[in-house]
Amino acid sequence: MAFCGKCGQQVNEGVKFCPSCGAPMDVARQSAPEPVQEPAFSKLNDTVDNTAQFTPQEIEEGKVMSILAYLGILVLVPILAGKASKYIRFHANQGLLLCLAWIVWVIADGILTAILRAILWRALSLWDIYRAVSSILNLVYLVIGVLAIIGIVNVLNGRAKELPFVGKYRILK
Repeated sequence: MAFCGKCGQQVNEGVKFCPSCGAPMDVARQSAPEPVQEPAFSKLNDTVDNTAQFTPQEIEEGKVMSILAYLGILVLVPILAGKASKYIRFHANQGLLLCLAWIVWVIADGILTAILRAILWRALSLWDIYRAVSSILNLVYLVIGVLAIIGIVNVLNGRAKELPFVGKYRILK
């Protein structure tokens, strides 16, 4: 069996034109077309979209406050000033979760770093291990930053999508 080089339709041998798209079969392939793979980011950001729960006016009016929710400690501004808007509360909840995750990780990272330094302080030749482990631990900060950027992009696009990993949890009602 051959496959059309234009549309990928399976065709019988000896056919001069593809029955599906009409393309000449001189561009036939002997194997099935490669499946198109989605980027990993699209699967990561395939989360629940709650945008339909909010009016377009509420979304437009709450964009600036919602962006502040993803900027670390500035999450307190939308929490305290945006109580009336459910859209702002949605993004403030996610920003608060990210801020809390960051605070918890700062503490955990400090403890882990202190333990590593205590163990490796005499073995100067093992500082390469310390640097490697520290680099791996610092990747968590990168993940938190990427999640904040995803949240800001969602706000700028007027969406209320849950963030990967943390979006399904609710602290603020």
